[in-house]
Amino acid sequence: MRITRDTLLKLARNTVAERTYQDRRLVCIYLTGSLLMDEPLLGGTTDIDLIFVHDVSPAQKREIVRATKEIHLDITHYDQFLFQQPRHLRLDPWIGSFLCKDPICLHDIGHWFEFTQAGVYAQFKRPENVIQRAQPFAAQARQIWFQLQDHPTETNPQALWSYLKALERAANSIAMLVDTPLTERRFLLQFPARAEALERPGLSAGLADLFTGDSLTEETWQTWLEQWGTCLKAASKLENVPPRLAPPRVSYYRSAIETLHNDHPEAALWTLLRTWVQALLCLQENPVGMESWQEVIRSLNLDEVHFPDRIKALDAYLDIVEETLDVWAQSNGVPV
Repeated sequence: MRITRDTLLKLARNTVAERTYQDRRLVCIYLTGSLLMDEPLLGGTTDIDLIFVHDVSPAQKREIVRATKEIHLDITHYDQFLFQQPRHLRLDPWIGSFLCKDPICLHDIGHWFEFTQAGVYAQFKRPENVIQRAQPFAAQARQIWFQLQDHPTETNPQALWSYLKALERAANSIAMLVDTPLTERRFLLQFPARAEALERPGLSAGLADLFTGDSLTEETWQTWLEQWGTCLKAASKLENVPPRLAPPRVSYYRSAIETLHNDHPEAALWTLLRTWVQALLCLQENPVGMESWQEVIRSLNLDEVHFPDRIKALDAYLDIVEETLDVWAQSNGVPV
């Protein structure tokens, strides 16, 4: 099947037509995410990000629907109550940011979308609102760092997930000064441009230094990828698997990792590590390939011997992030 942007848009519109026929309580549906880009595919795969707004509390928050082997729908469900205070949404880094990032409205009752977006977009780019969207990410990263201090040699999956989450929060605090938050597959692919836009290119290399190790041989990398795939497939079959690890997402992640590996190895490793540790957390009662995971974190100097040093390095990185936020605020006339 030849996949084009037009093909994907047609699939999105067909889905909207079907769902709105079945559910008359849908107030609005809008499209966001990678399909707004000129090149939505990465490694020949993509997802179609749809936001469903209901006039009642939805039965589920998120669902993953397989369309083909290469395409799936990633549908987020919101209660319209969340959109009643535009002033609050201007400070929301997720709902507010993507509502204002040129989404495509596919279903709208009573001009709800037009009215709501206009209310949120007003003053959305004011510096005081931008910094208030960015600062919570940095604060969350710092809080995680404090928590890691209590057990600096623990490198179980939960500790590693917390560490990687701190890196994600730190980087997104910087990304928010420029645009929307960064999401999973393109995170390390797009972050360098955000850091460059702030004239802080070292933030990109510094982030990679916090989770990468020595150069890997191709044989080692392929072994890791195989073991990662086994773990993710096992987790995806669980009855209560989180939507982000649902079966259609396994090939979605794999294609991105394999495509990024040659030219952007840090970006490929980032996605591999984050999804792998999430799968291990889902498989706590019967972890698959834990020995392989331990070998990986030893190779990356994320094991119990080196983890205290990683936490110290994270502290230094967060200092730079916090300084960057302060400098940006001051230069844009926002009191620190």
